[in-house]
Amino acid sequence: MHLDTILTVSAFKDVAQLARTVEDMGFDALWSLENRHEPFMPLAVAASVTDKLYLGTSIALAFVRSPMNLAYTAWDLQAGSNGRFILGLGTQVKGHNERRYNVKWESPGPKLRELVQALRAIWDCWQNGTKLDFNGKFYSFTLMPPAFSPGKIAHPHVPIYVAGVNPYMCRLAGELADGFHVHPFHSTTYLRNAVLPQIGEGARKAGRSRTDVVVTSSVFAIMGESKKEIDEAREEARRQIAFYASTRTYKPVLDAHGWGDVCLRLHEKTVKGDWAGMPQEISDAMMAEYTITGSPQEMPKLINERYNGLLDRVAFYYPYHPGQDEKRWRKIVETFRS
Repeated sequence: MHLDTILTVSAFKDVAQLARTVEDMGFDALWSLENRHEPFMPLAVAASVTDKLYLGTSIALAFVRSPMNLAYTAWDLQAGSNGRFILGLGTQVKGHNERRYNVKWESPGPKLRELVQALRAIWDCWQNGTKLDFNGKFYSFTLMPPAFSPGKIAHPHVPIYVAGVNPYMCRLAGELADGFHVHPFHSTTYLRNAVLPQIGEGARKAGRSRTDVVVTSSVFAIMGESKKEIDEAREEARRQIAFYASTRTYKPVLDAHGWGDVCLRLHEKTVKGDWAGMPQEISDAMMAEYTITGSPQEMPKLINERYNGLLDRVAFYYPYHPGQDEKRWRKIVETFRS
């Protein structure tokens, strides 16, 4: 299992130092998010100051960009990082596509499948000189004059990870993708009984195996040296889990334990604007399923015990931030790697 971390700074002037530090600590990959900022540009900065650290998006929104835009950006980052870039794509939900990005929402699973196929057709054109002739239901690409082709690069296989919750997306990852981003709101029961079997089914359909797909996720690690520190971390995690659990798309994660009604109650509270009342819906039993609690010294062992055989890459949902206890984090990484 690889130990990764999340890019936690937003100013470009701070990215280089963070990237150097986490590479020196021994983290395996640095993932950027698409939430308050664009996810690709900081990775260009990180690529220029690191040598071993893998760099990826977790995730970039798939439908708000043309596949051609994504192809150029990923190709440049792959070349600039000397083969260390991972393109992680996710669909987001209908409301964000339509109301935040003004993008048409249509058949997200099949559309993401076609987007992945289009990307690979474009890259094949650039690397091998094949004629660009991709025609699908959602996307069509048939023009690539030589003047607009970036040409060959040393590491032309850009790994594509897709994110999802429902069975279709899991099967899509097994069939076409190089990896699968599991949502941080998950349990080992959900991974074992829902996610991995569907990835395996998709892989078999394509003549592949489960080991051809890298499964990665962030985990809610409630970590502290004292009861006070752990209690504060637990309540912060409880608030975040309540937020995720209010989204009806994620109801299957609760259904796996018979808690589907909690999702419906939480969604009702979001409609009423009762944000303060949401965390009380998340019981201690639920916290035990969706989080790991321990000291920094215990955490590497606890994560390995819980996720061995289930995840190939793992990161802390609450990652290292510059200015935090760097010595503590170095010890965590060292223990994890050993």
